[in-house]
Amino acid sequence: MTATAPITQDVLTIPRKLPEGPQNLVGMTRDQMRLALIEAGTPEKQAKMRVNQIWQWIYHWGVRDFAAMTNLAKDYRAMLAERFVVAVPEMVSRHVSADGTRKYLVRISGGHEVEVVYIPETDRGTLCISSQVGCTLTCSFCHTGTQKLVRNLTAGEIIGQVMMARDDLGEWPEPGQGTGDNGPRRLSNIVLMGMGEPLYNFENVRDAMKIAMDGEGISLSRRRITLSTSGVVPEIARTAEEIGCQLAVSFHATTDEIRDKLVPINKRWNIETLLKALKEYPKVSNSERITFEYVMLKDVNDSDADARRLVKLIEGIPAKINLIPFNEWPGAPYERSDWSRIEEFADIIYKAGFASPIRTPRGEDIMAACGQLKSATERERKSRRQIEAEAGLGEAS
Repeated sequence: MTATAPITQDVLTIPRKLPEGPQNLVGMTRDQMRLALIEAGTPEKQAKMRVNQIWQWIYHWGVRDFAAMTNLAKDYRAMLAERFVVAVPEMVSRHVSADGTRKYLVRISGGHEVEVVYIPETDRGTLCISSQVGCTLTCSFCHTGTQKLVRNLTAGEIIGQVMMARDDLGEWPEPGQGTGDNGPRRLSNIVLMGMGEPLYNFENVRDAMKIAMDGEGISLSRRRITLSTSGVVPEIARTAEEIGCQLAVSFHATTDEIRDKLVPINKRWNIETLLKALKEYPKVSNSERITFEYVMLKDVNDSDADARRLVKLIEGIPAKINLIPFNEWPGAPYERSDWSRIEEFADIIYKAGFASPIRTPRGEDIMAACGQLKSATERERKSRRQIEAEAGLGEAS
């Protein structure tokens, strides 16, 4: 990255004033927690040990009550209770799909709400979390993109989604249980594919994922965390260097003309610029491939010619292509490609030597599928013609 200011959303998207009262320990880095404890009166020589103890209670055992942190002195626990809290976002509602997918509506500071989705599989479970309230990218096929950006989530609000889901799944370890792969793992993977563009909230996403990966807490491997970006090019290398997680790219088109309409950030960083950054991605290798997400839109980006162009574009990049059948939402200006068309598209990619799995739609009956998330507090409904106009596909009424 150059010495210019970070590519992040302006401070108007972040709460200007933190609420009065006790500080929330959830979301603090180890260094931040250490300094907060010292400021609260913990002797400097003890601070690192106290961080280790509190960290394990919060992130390994899932304990929220300081009184239950029994390896701390009683008067120290009383001080903690006076100065700090261990708080996660409030679960407002939970909907369970016929296929077992769970969609949570969670409330954060200021009364804002975001959606979180848990997708169970036979041998694992993936949690799709949000990084912003709303989104600024206005991708025309995405329901979340029709909602205006309100603000970035804090690191505590991001990792708090993971903690809230673990509460609901009942997967905090019991005494005597290990962590990581030895512990309960209904929630084994995290994907930053919910509401918002993670790389427009880089620092908070980074700090939250460092907490998720910490071996004395939630202890998820970096390879079990995937960050999805629409192509914020200046932050891509930084993702490898400062987070080290897996990378997915919302690609969705093989020409700038179509991608400008589907993913408007392409007007700032076009396909050529994005692919150059991906080819230089520090983590890319045959064992750590970049995932290209490609939503299948009928008669828009699903031709054989598109498939062949896609193969040509990603040549030389260790990659797999996730083909996503379009998940409709009220007022959507597109239709899902026919299943036979999706299979033919996948076959061209597969024969060119790239994995091309077709994502099975999950949670459609509760509007929890990819591209369908939208805050329940955002009730404005645009007409189909308005959405089409914004996508450059028609004229608004």
